[in-house]
Amino acid sequence: MHTYQELQEKVQLGFESHCLPQTPRELYDPMRYLLHLNGKRIRPCLLLMGANLFTNRIDPFIEQSMAMEIFHNFTLMHDDIMDQAPLRRGKPTVHEKWNTPIAILSGDAMLVEAYKLLLKSPEQKIKPILELFNKMATQVCEGQQMDMNFETSGKVTIGEYLYMIELKTAVLLGASLKIGGILADASENNNDHLYEFGKNLGIAFQLQDDLLDVYGDSSKFGKQVGGDILANKKTFLLIRALELSQGPVLEELMAWLTTPVFDPNEKIEAVKEIYNQLNLPEKVQDQITFYHDKAVSHLENIQVEETRKQVLEELIDSLLYRQY
Repeated sequence: MHTYQELQEKVQLGFESHCLPQTPRELYDPMRYLLHLNGKRIRPCLLLMGANLFTNRIDPFIEQSMAMEIFHNFTLMHDDIMDQAPLRRGKPTVHEKWNTPIAILSGDAMLVEAYKLLLKSPEQKIKPILELFNKMATQVCEGQQMDMNFETSGKVTIGEYLYMIELKTAVLLGASLKIGGILADASENNNDHLYEFGKNLGIAFQLQDDLLDVYGDSSKFGKQVGGDILANKKTFLLIRALELSQGPVLEELMAWLTTPVFDPNEKIEAVKEIYNQLNLPEKVQDQITFYHDKAVSHLENIQVEETRKQVLEELIDSLLYRQY
C-alpha cells in the first residue's frame, strides 16, 4: 500500500511529464500556473487510493487521476471568476493575473484535457467511467448554480445548503474513489461504498472549509479569511446564525448584511463575534462529526483487508482536523 505522500509524488511526477502545447501561451500558461499552485492533490490521490485498496498496480491509473485534478482546477478557475476571488492557494487567481476572458477559455480547455486523459482508460472501462464522470460533472454545475441562487434567495435552509455542498464539492470526491475502484476491477458493492465514503467525507470537508474561512490562518488556508462574511455568502454558519439569532443580535447581524459601505476587518470581526455568541463553531463541528461517522461506516463495509484501509483512515484525520 502507498502512503498519501507517495501518491502525491506519483501525481506530481505525472504532471511534470505531462506536456501541454506551448502556444497560444495565453491559453496554456494559465493552465500550467493553476495546476502548479501547490494543491494537496486530494482528488487524484483519492482515485489512486480507491484503486490501491484492490490492487498494488496503480501506475497505469496516473493519467486518470490527473484528469480528476484537472477537472477540479477547471471548476476552481471558473468559480473564482464568479466569486471575484483575489487569491487561490495564496496566489493571485487566474482572472486577476491575466483577465476574465482568458480564465474562461483556459478553464474550458482544462475540461477538454480531463476528458482526453480519461479516454486513456482500458476500452471496457471507458463507458462506466465516463457515465459516472458526466453525472458528477453535471451535479457539480447544479451545485454551483444552487450556490449562486442562494445569493439572491430570501431564505436558505440547512437542508438545502447541505444538498448544495453535496453536489458542488462532495460528489467529486466520491467519483474519484469510485473511478479508482472501477479501474481496479472492484465489485459493484465495494464501489458503491467507496462512493458513499467519499461523498460523506466531502460534505464534512466542506463544512470544515466553512470554519476555516472564518477562523483560519490565511497563510495556511490559502484563501482570504473572512471572504464568506464579506460576500454575505450563505454558509452553514450564516444560515444557522439567521435561524438562531434574536432581538439585538439579529438586528446587528442584519445591519452587517445590508449595509453597502463598511470596513472589511470590522465586519469580519463583528460577524465572527455573533457566531461565537451563538456557539456556531461547536454546531458546525457536530455536523462534521456526523458526516465523518457516516463516511467511516461505509469504509468499514468495503470488503478488503483492514490494513489496506489505513491510508484512507489517515486521510480522514488530516482533512477533518486541520488547524484553524
